[in-house]
Amino acid sequence: MSAALSSSALSSSALGWAVLCGTGLGVGLWSLVSLTPRLTRPRLIDRVVPYILDISPEARHIVARRTVNPLPVLGSLFAPLFGALTRGLSSLLGGSDTVARRLHQSGSAKTVLEFRSVQLVWALLAFAVGTVVTIVALPELLLPARLVVPFVAAIGGAMLRDWLLQRAATARLARMRSELPTILEFLTLSLSAGEGILDSIRRVSRTSSGELSREFAGVVADVHIGVPIGAALQSLSRSIQLPEVTRFVDQVTGALDRGSPLAEVLRAQAQDSRDQTKRTLLELAGKKEVAMLVPLVRGS
Repeated sequence: MSAALSSSALSSSALGWAVLCGTGLGVGLWSLVSLTPRLTRPRLIDRVVPYILDISPEARHIVARRTVNPLPVLGSLFAPLFGALTRGLSSLLGGSDTVARRLHQSGSAKTVLEFRSVQLVWALLAFAVGTVVTIVALPELLLPARLVVPFVAAIGGAMLRDWLLQRAATARLARMRSELPTILEFLTLSLSAGEGILDSIRRVSRTSSGELSREFAGVVADVHIGVPIGAALQSLSRSIQLPEVTRFVDQVTGALDRGSPLAEVLRAQAQDSRDQTKRTLLELAGKKEVAMLVPLVRGS
């Protein structure tokens, strides 16, 4: 009886490894086939795109794609199914506005649909890993458990990608918060020298290299295409949703409407921002007081 069980376990393990190796071999062969040059005529969109780069973000996105796709054959074959799965995942999870805000906060250039596609790939890979682990490493599980484990792994893969996006957005917002006092002081110096608010923002975006400077560069680009500076700053505030930046935008737009001197307003906000940073550091030190003593204990 034990010999029969051991032979069954070995056969299940061998079957799992055979499926895994066969899948890898098949994907590798498809990749080699896809690298062969295509002799088809260029599409109309490929001929038109170079002439509309200045006015079409979609055209710039098409040009920015890789010239060689490692799996164009598989991509063309499964594109309808993949698109349907992506739309289904997006409708199931929802929160497109939240995902769009987090993508902007994290500095990613992906759209919501592209992020959902990546999230679907993570879920499918996790499903495949769960299936292989269930077949190879856990052959003694019952059939219901074997069916549940891959789906749980897929849900975990999708949630992991969403958590990584949220973590990246939080880290970038923290960097913006730390850069804001210095940016405000630079703006105050430029305004005190006689420059306007737009010239000051342009100078800061060109001379500094932080995350907030890149956002200000986007504001300058919006103003250059005809958007009023107040509307461009309000759009920045809504997309980032950082309280310090929102306060800065409200004070700047209010000063522009009332005709108040911007230099004094920004100088006061820079001092408030530095005081807030000090309070945050003191609160963090109070919460981690015990952890701060660990190096002293080790050193002694």
